[in-house]
Amino acid sequence: MNSDGDETIAQSDNRAANLKMGRGTRNYVLAVLTLVYVFNFIDRQILVILQESIKAEMGLSDLQLGLLSGITFALFYTIMGIPIARWADRANRRNIIAVSLTVWSGMTALCGMAQSYVQLALARVGVGIGEAGGSPPAHSIISDYFPRGERGRALSIYSAGIYVGIMLGYLAGGWANQYFGWRMTFLIVGLPGLAIALLVRFTITEPVRGLSEATSSAAKSPPLREALAILWSYPSFRYFSIASGLTAFMGYGIGNFTPSFLARSHGLSSGEIGTILGLMSGGAGVLGTFLGGYLADRLSVRGMHWYGWVPAFGLFLGTPVRLLGFMSGDLTIAIAAMAVGLMLDTLYLGPTIAACHGLVGPRMRALTSSILFFVLNLIGLGLGPLFVGGMSDYLEPTYGIDSLKYAIIITVFMALISGLVYMRGAWHYDRDMARRDREAR
Repeated sequence: MNSDGDETIAQSDNRAANLKMGRGTRNYVLAVLTLVYVFNFIDRQILVILQESIKAEMGLSDLQLGLLSGITFALFYTIMGIPIARWADRANRRNIIAVSLTVWSGMTALCGMAQSYVQLALARVGVGIGEAGGSPPAHSIISDYFPRGERGRALSIYSAGIYVGIMLGYLAGGWANQYFGWRMTFLIVGLPGLAIALLVRFTITEPVRGLSEATSSAAKSPPLREALAILWSYPSFRYFSIASGLTAFMGYGIGNFTPSFLARSHGLSSGEIGTILGLMSGGAGVLGTFLGGYLADRLSVRGMHWYGWVPAFGLFLGTPVRLLGFMSGDLTIAIAAMAVGLMLDTLYLGPTIAACHGLVGPRMRALTSSILFFVLNLIGLGLGPLFVGGMSDYLEPTYGIDSLKYAIIITVFMALISGLVYMRGAWHYDRDMARRDREAR
């Protein structure tokens, strides 16, 4: 049979599968994958709420804390993400997620057994390697279940798992640390992920590639070099990747040291910090992440550039609010301003992932997410906490206990640069999507 016939059959198969699958099935898959992402971020961010206790026991500097929560994790997370994503574009994505969840949950539990800084760092490397197999396959599955007009919202709901995970990590971590110590806390948050891995393996069905659209599921993923050349050929992808990395630089840099800031500048206990930041993440973080995708999907009927404009406007508006939060000596004003700033700064992730998936076919989406997250996490998670920790150590002889506050304030201004890069990417995105649609036809 010729290729046109194969394409027609594949499209018919996709339409038939789509009709057979109800919205309830799609929503269930989205809910389970979001739950996995919640545990991803509980295990990733639990270190942040525990770092003051770890610092006191092991005698660490802020720079060492920045290395531990930043580049030590991010380097392996980003590097391993690319080969795992290539695997996910060819193999069963559900199984990859289940295995990855088992690995990172087990390694999180092992963090509680570390007897030295090196052992703790190695356990964090294991967490990073495991988590590398979480998001790219999940993004690909979601894009197969949800069509383009709903994809931004679906990916934003999934991405909201970040802030639900951070919320639960702060709440559970803050109080568990206060009553049981940091070692037991790692065990408490790590082990439940093993049960979630079984839920993924036995209740999620691997979807047909290209299920949500009229495209061939039989098409093969291109070679890595060709895939990278395709992505690089779209200016909007380059700008959106860099902009998301700069946004994450600010977000991770500030977020990883906000518990320490509240302890040092406002004298709060571990439990109080966990409660405040948990509620802030679960409220403002989730709301902002969902609104980003919702607004981008709604406004994209006026032009696809809104997938870049929504994050940019959020970053511009959030900068002065963030500054107020970290400069105010009044705790109530500080918390309110930090919450609003967080909501505005988190508009970016859903629209960015949806925009990048719109540029490629079903067999390139896991890799696209992996490349996007490679840039985002290497710049953001790898360098953001390292910058804030190093800057705090540098300023300490001059500003004493306030050195961390001023290091955070300096980092807030990265949002303005990121917003400008998003605007530049948005300028290209309409044309890139038009070109993509022509090539698909």
